[in-house]
Amino acid sequence: MIEHLTLETFKQKVFNFEKNTEWKFEGDKPAIIDFYADWCGPCKMVAPILEELSAEYDGKLNIYKVDTESEQELASVFGIKSIPSLLFIPKDAQPQMAQGALPKDSFKKAFKEVLGVE
Repeated sequence: MIEHLTLETFKQKVFNFEKNTEWKFEGDKPAIIDFYADWCGPCKMVAPILEELSAEYDGKLNIYKVDTESEQELASVFGIKSIPSLLFIPKDAQPQMAQGALPKDSFKKAFKEVLGVE
């Protein structure tokens, strides 16, 4: 199930940047965050892929979405300049950002290589 994050839920589930200066992941399993906007064409191409992956990887990782229009502060914290921007968050390592609409195979490869999830 894909969950939409607000500034408050982001700080609870991903990273409380107001409390921590160093990266400290708050989640209990690897995650990906899709920074998107409703008017963005490539974002609309990624959405159904993430829905499919959410079902395929249920229980193995969390998939979140952040609407850059309604959560501008959150987008600015991560320096989001272009969308879609995708943040891959391993359980115990630094997150990695990817930009642009990725095909499903690229997501699966990143899940395996970056997040350690198959």
